[in-house]
Amino acid sequence: MSAKFFYWSPRLLAILFILFLSLFALDVFDGNQGAAVWLALLMHLTLPLALLLVVILAWRWELVGTAVFWIFALGYTWQVIRIGYWSWALTIAGPAALVGLLFLLSWRQKKRK
Repeated sequence: MSAKFFYWSPRLLAILFILFLSLFALDVFDGNQGAAVWLALLMHLTLPLALLLVVILAWRWELVGTAVFWIFALGYTWQVIRIGYWSWALTIAGPAALVGLLFLLSWRQKKRK
C-alpha cells in the first residue's frame, strides 16, 4: 500500500472515532436544563477532547497514538467485560485498537524511509 494510505488512514479514522464518541454527549439534552446541560456536556466530552489532544500529538509522533489508543481499547474492554457487555467492547474498543494499529503501521512506514 502507498505511504499516503499509512499516513492518512490512522489520522482520519481517529477523528471519525472521536466524532463517534462525541455523539454520546447528545444525551445531556434529555432532562437537563440550564447550567446543568453545560456541565454534563463538558463531562461527556472530556474523553473525546483528550483523544483529540492525543491525535494532535500523534500527528507527529505516531507511537503516542499507538500506545494511547491501545491502552484505551484494553482499558475499555476490561471495564465493560466485567459487567458483561461484549458488544460494547467490540463497538468502542475495536475501532480504537484499529486506530492504534494504523498509527503503528504509519510509524513503521515512516521509519523505512
